[in-house]
Amino acid sequence: MNLKPETLQQIDEVITHYPQKRSATLPLLHLIQEDVGYLPPATTEWVAAKLEIEPINVYEVITFYPMFRQQPIGRRHIRVCRTLSCALTGGYKTCETLKQEFKTGLNEISPDGEVTIEFVECLASCGTGPVVMVDDELHEKVDCAKAKLIAAQIKAEAKQS
Repeated sequence: MNLKPETLQQIDEVITHYPQKRSATLPLLHLIQEDVGYLPPATTEWVAAKLEIEPINVYEVITFYPMFRQQPIGRRHIRVCRTLSCALTGGYKTCETLKQEFKTGLNEISPDGEVTIEFVECLASCGTGPVVMVDDELHEKVDCAKAKLIAAQIKAEAKQS
């Protein structure tokens, strides 16, 4: 795998925190995804060799947890909550608005490469739905008008970079 030297150093250091190497599987996957942006196919074999476990043990973790991505995403990651409280306050309309604004479908990279929109389970802000998370920033009470403002801000920031 082609990881940054800092990531490789962090990986080696993290492994020392666990009495059994296999227990470092989750932290290693997080570090790799943070570095690469997703978990490429080679991740399974590489982590298994590093932790001296079977590849299926790593694959089980990757496929169990929804926060691990096995495909590249856009430069910005937009997650829209779809659970009951957000659904009742308009989360589905919010998601549709964002898809229209970026001319993309769910879990796809927008044509400009800027965003990937994901419809996710609870973002833990049930009283302020619908909620949208852009990268690591939570936006509350995102109706269609606010979704358009968020989209405009993302587009404006993309033009500046």
